[in-house]
Amino acid sequence: MTLTFTLAPDSFKESMTAKQVCDAMELGIKHILPDAKVQKVPMADGGEGTVDALIAATNGHKEFVTVNGPLPGQKVKSYFGILGDGKTAVIEMAKASGLELVPPEKRDPFITTTFGTGELILAALNHGVKKIIIGIGGSATVDGGIGMAAALGVKFYDVNQQIVTPNGAGLNQINSISLKDLDQRIKQTEFVVASDVTNPLIGKNGAATVFGPQKGALHTGVKQLESGLTNYANVVKQTLNIDVKNISGSGAAGGLGAGLIIFTNATLKPGIEIVIDAVDLKNKIKDADIVLTGEGGIDFQTKFGKTPFGVAQVAKSFQKPVIVEAGYLGEGIDQLYHCGITAIFGILGQTGELKTALKNGPANITRTTENIVRTLKIQLK
Repeated sequence: MTLTFTLAPDSFKESMTAKQVCDAMELGIKHILPDAKVQKVPMADGGEGTVDALIAATNGHKEFVTVNGPLPGQKVKSYFGILGDGKTAVIEMAKASGLELVPPEKRDPFITTTFGTGELILAALNHGVKKIIIGIGGSATVDGGIGMAAALGVKFYDVNQQIVTPNGAGLNQINSISLKDLDQRIKQTEFVVASDVTNPLIGKNGAATVFGPQKGALHTGVKQLESGLTNYANVVKQTLNIDVKNISGSGAAGGLGAGLIIFTNATLKPGIEIVIDAVDLKNKIKDADIVLTGEGGIDFQTKFGKTPFGVAQVAKSFQKPVIVEAGYLGEGIDQLYHCGITAIFGILGQTGELKTALKNGPANITRTTENIVRTLKIQLK
């Protein structure tokens, strides 16, 4: 009997991309079952690694572009993905407007902007795509998405009809909005935002209160940003007749969720659902005998939309066994056995320095997979 494996892991942060995990798993399988059929489907949950996973899974490619970074005058070399269909682009806003691009001592949500994310969207539109997937995790901004919108042609004016600087400080100055120069291609393009954040734009669970501090806002700064976002939402309601204050997910990425809803008519969906659709995971699991997935760490939070949970939900619908490999096993993993996961294996062979564990990731995956397959082989005899 020839077994068919579908490999659908996430990346292992700072150790392996999802594709590298797939390759290491395949090596372990082939050591024991050389004739096994292996289908590799690199995965992500809409966060870091989504571009890499989707272009690997669909035979797409990267396009490199220099855009404005989150800080004034900052230029960053960024990229986005074109999927294998040639009609879909995938963007990670963190590659243009992310916290990773701002040194801790320079983090200030009053001056950071999502303008570079808008430039990535423009670059994707220039490739003639009909759909744009945007992952919005890891932002350095609380600008309500006005930077992104400004790059797409939206004009924000103050009471003196002067252009407002599109950053966090500019939110309080907005008095009117003009869509006259908004790029017309946006109306013909489907925008889907990968976000697992359900926070509204304003309020105690809003963008400023919850996310402002991690982006450099002190207590008084949080209040000012809240005031700015409230003014912005009020002007949007008055000018465009769109009420975004309490829309679930509008507070994601410092309000970029709201900006994308307002100016691109975007739909917000859990990241793992978007990736499952984009890589056609259901068709790649339905004929498998065994599904292998994994990520750097697994615990009770995995069931809130992480890759192994999403993969397990698909596999469960086809009654396929799912085996998870992880760098560390945290609290509450017993809860995952009720979610379609059959077994969970830690890949570390010995205790030691984190740096060594990260470096040895591929070897640890291969060894663990080999031992899993050895155990499965017992059942085949």
